[in-house]
Amino acid sequence: MLHVVGLMSGTSLDGVDAALIETDGEAIGRRGPAVGLPYPPELRRRLRDLLDRADGLDPQDAELCGVERALTVAHADAVHALLDRAGRPADLVGFHGQTILHAPQRRRSWQIGDAALLSRLTRLPVVHDFRSDDLAAGGQGAPLVPLYHAALLGAGDGPVAVLNIGGVANLTLAGGAGGVQAGDTGPGNALLDDWAERHTGIPCDRDGRLALAGHVDHAVLETLLADPFFRRPLPKSLDRQRFAGALQAVAGLGAEDGAATLVAFTVEAVRRTRLPETPLAWHVCGGGRHNPALMDGLRRALDVPVEPVDRLGWDGDALEAECFGFLAARSLRGLPLSMPATTGVPRPLTGGRLTCSALPPPLRIAAP
Repeated sequence: MLHVVGLMSGTSLDGVDAALIETDGEAIGRRGPAVGLPYPPELRRRLRDLLDRADGLDPQDAELCGVERALTVAHADAVHALLDRAGRPADLVGFHGQTILHAPQRRRSWQIGDAALLSRLTRLPVVHDFRSDDLAAGGQGAPLVPLYHAALLGAGDGPVAVLNIGGVANLTLAGGAGGVQAGDTGPGNALLDDWAERHTGIPCDRDGRLALAGHVDHAVLETLLADPFFRRPLPKSLDRQRFAGALQAVAGLGAEDGAATLVAFTVEAVRRTRLPETPLAWHVCGGGRHNPALMDGLRRALDVPVEPVDRLGWDGDALEAECFGFLAARSLRGLPLSMPATTGVPRPLTGGRLTCSALPPPLRIAAP
C-alpha cells in the first residue's frame, strides 16, 4: 500500500485540508492524521474575487497567477505540517486544487494550483487534474467522492446516504439495489457564508446563530426552489455561483430571516432530490455538519436518522482530503474515478495526471 497525502480546498474557500491515508486505491488501511490550515483572510478575499470573473478570465492574468502561486504555497505548507505531525514520509500527493469555475454543460471545470511547483516544494510526485477526462467523455466531472464513500461504507444493510455539505452540497447513495449513485443536491454553505460575512463580518454563520434567530420566508423559498436544476435527475453537478442570485432574493428579509431562508433552501434542495430508494439513514460530512440550524433542519425534513459521519468513526473535516489521496492511488493504477451513476460518464473512467518535477532540496517560499 501507498502512504498518500490527500489535499482539498473546497468551494467554501476556508482553507486547505490535508490528510494521510494508507491505500492501494481499493483497500483502505490506516487513515490520519489530518490538518486544516485556514487561508489568510487576504488570500480568501482574492480567491472569492476570482469567482465572479472566472468565466472570462485569461489564464495568464497577473492576479490569477499570483493567487495560484499563493494557493500552491499554502498547500505545500499543509503537506509539510501534516508530515511533521505524522512523523513519517509519504509516497504521493493527491492535489485537487481550488475550483474557480465548474461548467459541465461546456465540458469545463477549472481548478487552479501549480502541480509542478507543489511537487518541487514537497519533493513528492503529485497526481492532479482529476476531472477533465470525465468532462471530456461527457460526464459532469463531479462529484468525485462517491467511490471513496462507498469504500468506507463497505457492504452495509440497505441504502444509506452520505451528504457532504461544503460550499455546494452533494450526496452519495450506497448499499441499495442500484449500486453507488450520486450528484449535487444544490447549495451547501456558500450562500449562507456570503450572507453571514455581509451582515456580521464573519465568513460563516457561526453555531447557526443567525439562522436559529430567524424565520423562513416560504414565498421566497419556493421561488428559489422553482429553478429547473431541482427538476433534473441525478447525476448532476453545479458551480458554486449557480445560485448567487439567491442573495438578492433574500436581500429584503433582514440578517436573521435571510439566514433562516438560506438554510431552508439547502435543506429543501436535499429533501426534494429524486432518489431511486429512500435512505435508511443520512451521514453528514463537511463544514455544514457543524451548523446546528442545518442539522436540525435536515432531521426534521428527512424523518430518518441524520448524524455526523464522525459517529461512524470517520473524520468529517478530513473526508474529502482523504478521498483525493484515495483517488490519486486509483489514478496510478488506472482504476475508475467516476461511474455512469455518479457523474453521468458513459462508462467507468479513470483520470488524473501525474507530475514528477525535478526534486531539489525542500523549499519554503513566501506567497506574494
